[in-house]
Amino acid sequence: MSLLPLILAQAAAAAPTPSSHLSGSVLEQVRGMNLIGQAVLAMLVVFSLGSWAIIIYKGLALRRAHAESDTFLEIFRKSNKFSEVNSLAVQLKASPLVGVFQAGYAEVNQQVRVPAAAAGAAPAPAPRPVVRSMDALARSLARAAAVEVTRLERRVSFLATTASVTPFVGLFGTVWGIMTSFRAIGVTGSASLAIVAPGIAEALINTAAGLAAAIPAAVFYNLYSSRIRVLTALIDDFSMEFLNIVERNFT
Repeated sequence: MSLLPLILAQAAAAAPTPSSHLSGSVLEQVRGMNLIGQAVLAMLVVFSLGSWAIIIYKGLALRRAHAESDTFLEIFRKSNKFSEVNSLAVQLKASPLVGVFQAGYAEVNQQVRVPAAAAGAAPAPAPRPVVRSMDALARSLARAAAVEVTRLERRVSFLATTASVTPFVGLFGTVWGIMTSFRAIGVTGSASLAIVAPGIAEALINTAAGLAAAIPAAVFYNLYSSRIRVLTALIDDFSMEFLNIVERNFT
């Protein structure tokens, strides 16, 4: 009877399974890191969690801003009175166009307001409302547009910071870990793979963590920046449309 099948079966039973070895190896390497390596890894985890929170928040906010902007433009172009648009705009606060419209509407109301008649004077026929300064209205719209663009861009810069900084933070942790490995070689006087490999593996964890934080942040920063540019162009177009309507009807 051949002993080869029996020997192979005993070797397979004694060998550790790859899944259990890999699942425990990363945690063991993290526990085996020095204080600097663990601090770098903790920093990268904070950056990653913060960027993912912003990714989810801004994704929902920009989607809502696009949807409500389309709804607001439809209402604005169908309505014949600014007062009707203003009464419906309060339900579409996520749209940046609402803030621009409300600033322009308030400026128009200030300029066309008719002074009260003196006591005892005969009532005069109501004059046609006229906007006295289109330049002032344009400045009011530009100021509101800047406020809305700033609101859209809020917190997005953190994604750019994460994308640009975390690879270097991870590289610092890797360099520090390799320095520790070389120091261990000097202490032991041996450059065998058993001594060098664990330290290098621990050091490369920080590089992987830095890339894991940077890649999603860079992708979503570019995506959200393009969506914000679309909304900014929409704000500029709406401001010119608003000025044209006011110039036709109030000058």
